Amino acid sequence: MTALAVAQARLEELAAEAGRRVEVYHGERVRLRRTTEAHEQAVARVASADAEVEHARRPVALLAAQAYGGMDLPRPAIPGGDGGGHDGYLHRAAALQQVAGERAAVLARMRDAQTVAAILRTQAARAQAAQQAAVDGAAHAKAAAQEAVARQERETKALTAERDRLRRRVDAARDRADLRARKRAGRFRMPLRRGSGRGHRAANWALTQLGKPYLWAAAGPRSYDCSGLTMRAWQRAGVRLDHWTGTQWTSGPRVPLDRLRRGDLMFFGHNRHDPRTIHHVGVYVGRGLMVHAPQTGDVVRVAPIWRRDLVGATRPRG
Repeated sequence: MTALAVAQARLEELAAEAGRRVEVYHGERVRLRRTTEAHEQAVARVASADAEVEHARRPVALLAAQAYGGMDLPRPAIPGGDGGGHDGYLHRAAALQQVAGERAAVLARMRDAQTVAAILRTQAARAQAAQQAAVDGAAHAKAAAQEAVARQERETKALTAERDRLRRRVDAARDRADLRARKRAGRFRMPLRRGSGRGHRAANWALTQLGKPYLWAAAGPRSYDCSGLTMRAWQRAGVRLDHWTGTQWTSGPRVPLDRLRRGDLMFFGHNRHDPRTIHHVGVYVGRGLMVHAPQTGDVVRVAPIWRRDLVGATRPRG
């Protein structure tokens, strides 16, 4: 491997690692949002269950007051007698059985309400633990992303200078026509194209953001990271996406690379069979090109989709 290739490979490695760490952070933020929502719902269910327990406890308290106060059932009136005969006894026994059944039902309702409340309280505790784990995970992922970006910034300056020096030497050995063609390709900008579909709207909006700086975890309007740019592009087309390549990858069907349309999302990672390795995403704009927010120190630009780390494409669904 030549020195130029070594320098370029190291730059790509740094960008990929920083991008992967940033996307892990975005994934933890999505997890935190979901666990927070789950915890809030669990707390609301516990409050409702507690209210039901309190409602069931009132008749139980009345029964207890009757028992401790020595209250008894009135003797039922039996026509033609004082209630002391056989029929009066049966009547009183039936009445006592009915009251006992009602008391048992009241106590059962309270026990059921308490059981439900206890179950929901356990679920709420688990939801709180999951939320705390998500908070810790997001904090850890943020620190790792910051470290990766800082390392990229430290090494990129020297590597870029070395790469550019080597490129100048290579360029000098090429013929002038090839050099002019390469420079023209570097200045190329895709024109806006008309189209009524959502993909066209997403692609055209992405092209309006050219030149804005990359900033990790940013989602506009002045700066973007890769998944922040794609999220906003499809938001303009009326489709909500998370700020994370993980769920953007699953936001629609896979698209064969020979059937790409404008607006399709292009994904890049270390292993095309493992979406967890995805570290970058861009918006396809046609002619084998995409708009993307590349890396720290760069700006939103047009670039070829044909890279060795191309994983695949997705077409988001509305």
